[in-house]
Amino acid sequence: MLRFLTAGESHGPGLVTIVEGLPGGLPVAVSAIADELARRRLGFGRGKRMQVEKDELEILGGVRHGRTIGGPVSVLIRNTEWPKWRDIMTPEPGGAGNPVTRPRPGHADLTGMLKYDTGDARDVLERASARETAARTVAGLLARALLSEIGVSVVSHVTAIGSVSYDGPPPGPEDQAVSDASEVRCIDETASERMAALISKAMEDKDTLGGVFEVLAYGAPPGLGSYVHFDRRLDGMLAGAFMSIPAIKGVEIGDGFSVAIASGLQAHDEIVLEEGALSRVTNRAGGIEGGMSNGEAIRVRAAMKPISTLMSPLQTVDMDTGEPAQAVRERSDVCAVPAAAVVGEQMMCWILAAETVRKYGGDTLGDYVASHNRYISRVRERSSP
Repeated sequence: MLRFLTAGESHGPGLVTIVEGLPGGLPVAVSAIADELARRRLGFGRGKRMQVEKDELEILGGVRHGRTIGGPVSVLIRNTEWPKWRDIMTPEPGGAGNPVTRPRPGHADLTGMLKYDTGDARDVLERASARETAARTVAGLLARALLSEIGVSVVSHVTAIGSVSYDGPPPGPEDQAVSDASEVRCIDETASERMAALISKAMEDKDTLGGVFEVLAYGAPPGLGSYVHFDRRLDGMLAGAFMSIPAIKGVEIGDGFSVAIASGLQAHDEIVLEEGALSRVTNRAGGIEGGMSNGEAIRVRAAMKPISTLMSPLQTVDMDTGEPAQAVRERSDVCAVPAAAVVGEQMMCWILAAETVRKYGGDTLGDYVASHNRYISRVRERSSP
């Protein structure tokens, strides 16, 4: 069983990720984790914090001489700004005051204050911050490394920012660099320029923008997930994982929303026999049927709302005085859709890796790969009636 846990606050001393269940022998390099964290920090429209975050890394356990050894892998991401926040965020009694009493609409602030019975939204917003996704990126990178051993690749691209959208073909399995080369992670140059211009306008207007990104997994074996139980359905797990990313308000598998208004004759992927093997004419299902991967590319789209921390703060109520007030303003982005796409990749990698480990098992990387190869051989025999 593959699982992970993160700990830490946005302005605390650091974030910790613990990943359990990785087979022994998986190559792991601090430089690879650092590169993945750097991808998460990129994107036109990010805030000033991205210029100061350096993501200093240390592997605390589970890796020796560049390979996993079977135990939990623990990684620490130090917060380089911790000295500035020590008095406010210290775990010791008697820290600095300055409570945050003006909750921000669209955030966890108010509900979290009510849930945990606190008059200081700082207790809530520090953990609810999207900064936590940096710790998830560590887990996602390890999952990606495991998937790469069996030929699975995961890529993402932005399909819409605000009112500007791209409706062309998605990137292929080797096109990650094309997406990364765009400052908004859109693979179409014209659409990229229009998206960037829209973000610039939002900056001038002291506003924020949301959008849509798509994540695709190529090479995933058929049979990941299951129709047997509700919580084993792959589409359900992916939807839950994507919805757990801060500010995500909608998820679509394949052509989900468009097939909802199509007829049955237009909605499904017919099965044909080509050169002695089964294949599908289309991939409207997004690579998932009956809660299981079907061997086609897995496609997930996620809709991200505009960031709710604005340079022109929204109206709220001061929870200390009971008077109308402007919401407190923490540092924020104008548009974080390109970064969210990278986090989406990590969540896709994690779910697929967890399901391959459930399916193949094995204490070592060799066991895992051998089990995959045996399974694929059987699938190919069955797919050639």
